[in-house]
Amino acid sequence: MTARHQAEPLPQQVLEIGARLKVPPSELLVNSVFASELAQQLHLFDALGITDIAQTLVALELKTIPETEGRALLAALLELQKKPDDFVLGPERGDLYTNREAWLTERSAAVGWLGAGRARREAITTAFVIVMRRVLLDYQFALSKLGGLMVERAMIHRLSIMPDYTYLQAAQPTTFGHYLLSFAYPLLRDLERLDLLLGQLNLSPVGCGSTNGSLIPQGRQQAAQLLGFAGVIEHARDAMWQADVCINGVSILNTSSITLSRLAEDLQIFSTQEFGLIELDDRHARASKIMPQKKNPFALTHVRAFANKMIGLSTTVTASSRTPSGQSDNRLLVYGELPEAVRQATEVSELMAEVLEHLTFKADRGRQLIETGWTLATDLAETLVLECGLDFRVAHQLVGFLASEFQGQSLSALSPDIISAACEQRFGRRIELSRAQFEKALDPLHAIESRQEAGGTSMRSMETMLNDCSARFTGYREQALQSLAYLEDKEKELLMLAEALAAT
Repeated sequence: MTARHQAEPLPQQVLEIGARLKVPPSELLVNSVFASELAQQLHLFDALGITDIAQTLVALELKTIPETEGRALLAALLELQKKPDDFVLGPERGDLYTNREAWLTERSAAVGWLGAGRARREAITTAFVIVMRRVLLDYQFALSKLGGLMVERAMIHRLSIMPDYTYLQAAQPTTFGHYLLSFAYPLLRDLERLDLLLGQLNLSPVGCGSTNGSLIPQGRQQAAQLLGFAGVIEHARDAMWQADVCINGVSILNTSSITLSRLAEDLQIFSTQEFGLIELDDRHARASKIMPQKKNPFALTHVRAFANKMIGLSTTVTASSRTPSGQSDNRLLVYGELPEAVRQATEVSELMAEVLEHLTFKADRGRQLIETGWTLATDLAETLVLECGLDFRVAHQLVGFLASEFQGQSLSALSPDIISAACEQRFGRRIELSRAQFEKALDPLHAIESRQEAGGTSMRSMETMLNDCSARFTGYREQALQSLAYLEDKEKELLMLAEALAAT
């Protein structure tokens, strides 16, 4: 189905109910505004059909539609749901709802009963919520799968030592596993927020009647159950005009994409010749057309670019929501752009998982950077506190002085005698530091294992975090699969019920 962009005379039967409008819309309005609105709604087709079918079934149950006309309408809706070849979208017929209505009108007189007591905006809103619920469940699955893969790689590299960096300066020794796991927790917080949002989206707007319900019974609970919702949005006007849900959705995309962008930027730096800590698999790189030696980490570039896009979309959605409370313009772009952004975020999460799965960490380079630098300077200062009785301020100043004096050399250029002499020179204090104590302070594996408290790099601390993260990511992943399967089953049941009634 494609939207045509040339105006055609508007069929008389699709003029507004009551013939409030006496002339068709202008060609400019059709080819610009209507075409744009229709383009943003194309992906809502299936969900809008399901919504119409569910409400028709409820109308038959409540006897607000004659049985003969109701069955005929169901048959026409089921035929339209198959996307027949003769259904061609055109902006001259308005939005997706009125395009569908025009097709139905040409085939069944029962279309006059479609959506009795329901605003067009309600149907579109319901379809949007159904689509968002589905794509966010796909995203929940992809994000939790990425988190699980991150935990697996962190487990493999829990003893792969490397410098940690602040301000892009070598700071303290860490492991690639501990570093990776620092990105798992922001993803878990995003999944918590996403779980809350999915709970909000699992309440049905059906039957709200635009603002305050309808004189014609709508069967809100019955329709919600048919569509797989857990219940209904309590306030009818709120059900139609919610803005915070869209802001919450784009906010989650924003925070999660920034988390992945930060990881991607680090990995891009770590993959440079100057750092040399990782190498991306060839499948995630792109060659230079002019510089034959280059292996550009192009997959990481895409992850970063997507975060930029989400920052812009967050501004768009938030700004468009700042309208009077009963305005449709805060949705016209969001109908299409937000579900598409979720779909792209799912792909970015899958891509990052693939990158992590296949990248190579260069353990020899990680150890070399530790041994030839000053990342153990803090451990040396803390050893002077614990073993020699210096207060931390003096110990910190002493090691800082030595770092300045031995600039360009590694920490291993020092010795206990050099440290003792410097302490006496600078502070007038004589300390005793044994060779064993000095070597222990400069042992990177000892530094890793000594961080025993919660959140540290020790094996015990890492095991606790890895097990916790793994269980939580698994829980979210299984929840997404179960919810997706449930919604698929509900849709099959709905269609089977409609087909059975339409056939009798």
